[in-house]
Amino acid sequence: MSTYKKEFGTGVQNAAGTLSGAVEGQLWYDSTAASFKYQYPAVTTVGSWSTNNNMNTARFAFTGTGIQTAALAIAGYSGTANIANVENYDGTSWTEVNDLSSGRRETASAGSSTSAITAGGYTTTQVALAESWNGTSWTEVSDLNTARRTMPGAGASNTSALVFGGFGPSPATPENTVTESWNGTSWTEVNDLNTARQAHAGNGSQTSALTYGGNPTAIANTESWNGTSWTEVNDLNTGRNNFSGAGNDNTSALAFGSETPAPAKAFTESWNGVSWVETSDLNIGRAKLGGAGASNSSALAFGGDLGTTATEEWLGPGQPIGAWSTGGNLNTARGQSNSSTGGTQSSFLAFGGNDGAVTGATESYNGSAWTEVNDLNTGRRYLGGAGTSNTNALAFGGSSSIPIAPGLTGATETWNGTSWTEVNDLNTTRAVIAGVGSNTAALTAGAAEISPPVAIIESWNGTSWTEVNDLNTGRAYLAASGDQTAALAYGGYTTTTVGNTESWNGTSWTEVNDLNQVRNNLAGAGTGSTLALAFGGQNPSTPISNVTQYWNGSVWTNDATMNTGRYDLVGGGPATAALGAGGNNPAGTTATEEFTKPGNVVKTITTS
Repeated sequence: MSTYKKEFGTGVQNAAGTLSGAVEGQLWYDSTAASFKYQYPAVTTVGSWSTNNNMNTARFAFTGTGIQTAALAIAGYSGTANIANVENYDGTSWTEVNDLSSGRRETASAGSSTSAITAGGYTTTQVALAESWNGTSWTEVSDLNTARRTMPGAGASNTSALVFGGFGPSPATPENTVTESWNGTSWTEVNDLNTARQAHAGNGSQTSALTYGGNPTAIANTESWNGTSWTEVNDLNTGRNNFSGAGNDNTSALAFGSETPAPAKAFTESWNGVSWVETSDLNIGRAKLGGAGASNSSALAFGGDLGTTATEEWLGPGQPIGAWSTGGNLNTARGQSNSSTGGTQSSFLAFGGNDGAVTGATESYNGSAWTEVNDLNTGRRYLGGAGTSNTNALAFGGSSSIPIAPGLTGATETWNGTSWTEVNDLNTTRAVIAGVGSNTAALTAGAAEISPPVAIIESWNGTSWTEVNDLNTGRAYLAASGDQTAALAYGGYTTTTVGNTESWNGTSWTEVNDLNQVRNNLAGAGTGSTLALAFGGQNPSTPISNVTQYWNGSVWTNDATMNTGRYDLVGGGPATAALGAGGNNPAGTTATEEFTKPGNVVKTITTS
């Protein structure tokens, strides 16, 4: 058996105060305080969504069941036809398994990934058909008493389930209150819902269930089932329809997605047994999606009406979530600038951009206020930037005109804390690029011509630029963080907005997990390739984003949203202490925000 001593070489280390380099959970002896201590990440009560591997078949108007690590996606609509396809999720990836007997959409499902039942739905009309899953195949069983569709199910297995509400049995009764209980052999009508509805969500078991939202008119009404009857409880904060939910009983649930209010929304709310609390949104707003999960701390969202195969996992509460706070405003509102990306919250430089005209304006931040300093020699926008403080920066590339193409430049300037000096140009003239590093060792961490985007990377040694290994995906309007030897490039635009993320090891780029929300014109922060922050930006469905995502070296997770959504902003600093400033919202803004993510909490072990 592995022991702590085998892992770390000694039983308990000694330190005068906090042990430098201590890992999570490591015990040490503080000789100054004469006490034993360990540390763990500080957390908040906010959870977050993170992406995982996509479904194999895009679909919407379907149903899901199971838990976050073992779920089923059942049937649905492809956009042109009903489908019978079923997929199994193992916590990492989706695998196609045996289909239903016939294609249909808007069924109700309950159970687990190895023992489930699905009932009702729509073919060319509402149906009452029910099928049971034994972990391998589907078998037709007794029909519902009332044919209907767009209703949820609750239950633990293919022998214990509940179906409630829905659309049907005919257009003359578009919403109903009918509740039916399944015992493994037949369906029995039990006490009705108090409020007739369809396109609602629900979760729980045959004896402890919850239903919420739905039509008519995107209601917020919530009802709790105790095994005998439904009782009205506190409403959702936002009325909605065609969304999904998760939870094993009526004391803990998560509601996510929505069709109304349009367009498809990312709203997420958590139920604690008494009331709903608004929490972190889905990365991709969507409706008619599938959902699974055991509680408000563990859920799965997949597919939906954007024709997406995207899968997101919910973890929370208890995650280490950061927060944005307001800093001193820029003197000049502008976007399309760049900055000393490796600077800090107390020493940062922003330069260039568009304040209604192309500008070379430069401002220095000291942690509380911006001061105007000497301008760039060449005014430009959509330029690249690097640097470590407000006394060390590098500006390169960009465009001196509106539109971009006529004014493309490769000009490079270095900042010494007082003024800009022209030095050797980039080898490839371009704009809408990102950069990392310092004024003596920098990288164009991502590069793009206007049309088509290119993947060219150049490295700066303090004197000249040298072309090195390209990105795998050429793109414009991306963000980057890190330094010349370890960097991360993410987001941007190819022929469409992308979430591609690539890691640089000093020699070459490797594709890693994508951003949760595809974005271009975003900003980034981080000091290497293992910790990064991506914030702001835009995409076709979110023209002004305030989304923040945190990279832990493996995956992106949602973090606290910015107070002011924007794109074309500047950003930099460590991932746990970042700075974002300026940008467009949609007009230019002077707003500055500082991001702080909790570090480790040191715990003292007391004895009695």
